[in-house]
Amino acid sequence: MKKQLMDKFAKVYGTTEGAEFYFSPGRVNLIGEHTDYNGGHVFPCALTIGTYAVARKNNDGVMRMYSINFEKFGVCTVPASNFVYNKKDNWCNYPKGVMWAFEQKGYHITSGLDMLFFGNIPNGSGLSSSASIEVATGVILKETFGFDVDMIQISLISQLAENQFNGVNCGIMDQFAIAMGKKDHAIFLDTADLSYEYAPIHLDHAKIVIACSNKKRGLADSKYNERRSECETALAQLQTVVDIKTLGELTEEQFEEVKHVITNPVQRKRAKHAVYENQRTIKAVEALRNNDIALFGKLMNASHVSLRDDYEVTGIELDTLVEAAWEQEGVIGSRMTGAGFGGCTVSIVENDKIDAFIENTGKIYKDKIGYAADFYVVEIGDGTHKVTK
Repeated sequence: MKKQLMDKFAKVYGTTEGAEFYFSPGRVNLIGEHTDYNGGHVFPCALTIGTYAVARKNNDGVMRMYSINFEKFGVCTVPASNFVYNKKDNWCNYPKGVMWAFEQKGYHITSGLDMLFFGNIPNGSGLSSSASIEVATGVILKETFGFDVDMIQISLISQLAENQFNGVNCGIMDQFAIAMGKKDHAIFLDTADLSYEYAPIHLDHAKIVIACSNKKRGLADSKYNERRSECETALAQLQTVVDIKTLGELTEEQFEEVKHVITNPVQRKRAKHAVYENQRTIKAVEALRNNDIALFGKLMNASHVSLRDDYEVTGIELDTLVEAAWEQEGVIGSRMTGAGFGGCTVSIVENDKIDAFIENTGKIYKDKIGYAADFYVVEIGDGTHKVTK
């Protein structure tokens, strides 16, 4: 991969002299969905698929960005001092947003960059291709200009770029998981205070299988921001009777005692999901500590039901994939992952049943939806880094 991308870089920019090579993973969230902006816990892991980047400083005062995935756009060129959102720049707004956010935080970009990207995350799949590019850009800026920022700061700067430059009101999970990923571990992250611990994932006789629905979804134009607003309204009503800053502070029992103050039944369901999903995530990590993978799978299944019925972010494509998965032999658990409205499911499947799982689930999905899903047997990898080998 490195040689291919270096050769392509030389074709686009003339030479590879001074160029460095980077990798930034995608992520999948094993459980804890739509909790990250509600002050709850999440449990994501970095993947071994993601975004590769080649970058080097130039003396032209210009940022040049090229993506093999979006070759029709050619080289996107912007002055190194003028980072403004422009819809026609399409994917380039993600790296550009991170440059803008670094400047906002007082890190002055003193020269231009030549950059090339290639991603093997399915675009629009919900495996965080945008956050992968953002964190890659952050690490490139840190390495190139010697900025004194750690990986948590890079994740926060990347989130700022997504929120304020690209207009997507996302939580911290995606950028944090991609920046802080660790091979063979998931991250048990409390989004309220960014305290975290690494939990080893021991799947001795099973693997993680991601199914991409191939229904394209874009966070910015989905109902994501609407769900966030509904939770904020529910929280404000709960705060009239309980002293909390986030929905994630409530247990299921506490929520049941006070839920009546949420006057809108739809908003009550949204808040219920946020509270119960957070508690499911805590229980799921405890189950892993006890090596109880069967309980972990049951909690994954319950997570999907809540996302389907209370949060209403699944849709026919994701429901078809999950319900087909539940019918298959060797499936320990299955749920939608990501923001929803299309994207992917994540399943834990026993090794000797994976081929049959993919064949059977894929057939059920294509027969019902009319087009095929794509399946990926994935491994858990490290966070964004410069590749020195």
